[in-house]
Amino acid sequence: MKKIGCLILALAFCTLAAGCRGAPSAQEPDSSRSTGEVQEAAVRDLVTGFGGQLQKVSLLAAKEAVASDMQKYYGEYVSPSLLKEWQSEPSSAPGRLTSSPWPDRIEILSVEKQADDAYDVTGEIIEKTSADVSGGQQSGKQGIKLSVQKIGGRWMIVDVTLDQETSSSSIVYRNDQYGFSVTLPSSWKGYTVLTQEWQGYSLVQGQEGKITETGPEILVRHPEWTKETPRQDIPILVFTPDQWNALGQDKFHIGAAPIGPSELARNSKYVFALPARYNFAFPAGYEEVDQLLQGGAVQAIGDQGGG
Repeated sequence: MKKIGCLILALAFCTLAAGCRGAPSAQEPDSSRSTGEVQEAAVRDLVTGFGGQLQKVSLLAAKEAVASDMQKYYGEYVSPSLLKEWQSEPSSAPGRLTSSPWPDRIEILSVEKQADDAYDVTGEIIEKTSADVSGGQQSGKQGIKLSVQKIGGRWMIVDVTLDQETSSSSIVYRNDQYGFSVTLPSSWKGYTVLTQEWQGYSLVQGQEGKITETGPEILVRHPEWTKETPRQDIPILVFTPDQWNALGQDKFHIGAAPIGPSELARNSKYVFALPARYNFAFPAGYEEVDQLLQGGAVQAIGDQGGG
């Protein structure tokens, strides 16, 4: 009886051992994915990672700063030759043009294999604003096509084409003479720009009331503005740094308001400011303009600016 019990125990042990050998180990790597699937996943990861860097590179900064940021944020994703091309001509590269909206990510629409070491990726750059972040929405989008190749054992982006025809929810007015830009909603398409002169009245003893300083005032006007139904303009006063300092030292004043203009942005040559009480009459659209200005619609362009 004792021998029979030992025999049964031995058979049970052998059966258990055989079952363990036949079961797949949880630690074994998943080899079910094909080489093509692994490569496509790597390409997708590369493009997604690159999309997350776009907002970190301001294309309107000084050229040296743009080149440095591209090396820092794009260098891991882009081939050396393409990176050098972008550093030489930043306007041909994707990146951040304004403080708001900004490029948030790249949404991949398709991935096509061209060769064992080459893929083409089609996608969209999704733009966002601060309001979009809190509301979970997107502000606009731009089409993008990327060519990806394996170079030295690493997948890298070797070419990028931006779709200039893709509709976006914003347009940008760029003033290269003084070096600033204004980001506008698509409803401002067809806007006009007017230039007039601001006048500074002396507060210096013996010269009170005399016009001692002048400068340009740029007005960005909504396309629906009419003489019968005027809409709120976006007014931008342009000062030299010396003029701005003199204004802050109460050497002159602008207009009848007891407070002076407020700074919007500046570069190395000019200071851009908003007139005090610019919307005192509360014309149509004044709330929208206030929101645009509060959201940083006016931005300096690097250290540019002309005479």
